[in-house]
Amino acid sequence: MTEKDALFNYCLRLGDNSLILGHRLSEWCGHGPVLETDIAMINISLDLIGQARSFLSLAGEVENKGRDEDALAYLRDVFHFKNALLTEQENGDFGFTMVRQFLYDSFHYYFFQELSNSLHPQLAAIAQKSLKETTYHLRFSSEWIIRLGDGTEESNKRVQDAIDDLWEYGEEFFEKDEVENILIASGIAIDTALIKDKVDAKRKEILETASLSIPTSNFHQSGGRVGKHSENLGYILAEMQFLQRAYPNATW
Repeated sequence: MTEKDALFNYCLRLGDNSLILGHRLSEWCGHGPVLETDIAMINISLDLIGQARSFLSLAGEVENKGRDEDALAYLRDVFHFKNALLTEQENGDFGFTMVRQFLYDSFHYYFFQELSNSLHPQLAAIAQKSLKETTYHLRFSSEWIIRLGDGTEESNKRVQDAIDDLWEYGEEFFEKDEVENILIASGIAIDTALIKDKVDAKRKEILETASLSIPTSNFHQSGGRVGKHSENLGYILAEMQFLQRAYPNATW
């Protein structure tokens, strides 16, 4: 694999994570528990889609085959998406969505901190902008985990159940393969092993504050980054890509 191929796949992985989770959050529009929280979730969704645009635009430039951010978002099939499995999981109830968001944010806050130092100037610039957004995202999801976990018996149980269900998806972000190894060697990507202790410590801190328990199972789900997905992604793409598939090259 060449460095160009590795960089293309790396940008796809980052862009797809933000795109799919951003779409998931957008499904909450008009359904949030209160208006302020509804608006906050949609703003986070917009931030994520903005990040996706930046990463997918860069992916298109690197590939240099005439595909822009729209083509990469709307004209790829399921097995060509590289998002982590966590991002495509269903929303469930509000507590479930907040746990999914917290697991994502607690990784990406430290990830963007390190990626800001990438030797690739465009990746570093995207990371620096994204870090400002992700700082708020992590605060928002952390505060809700604490509020729900340390709230009523019912809210604690629901959030604990969500943690038990979703925890197995949280480690996929730390996996490395040829894509990362090539880019780490050239100073473009970051070695996620270097931030794992920080991520684990943040997750432990918030869950302990919320009177919640970390699952003891060592089982982890993976495969999304290489195109192996749950059935959830097919439903997401069927909705997200419908207009472009039904009316090719449609414009507003």
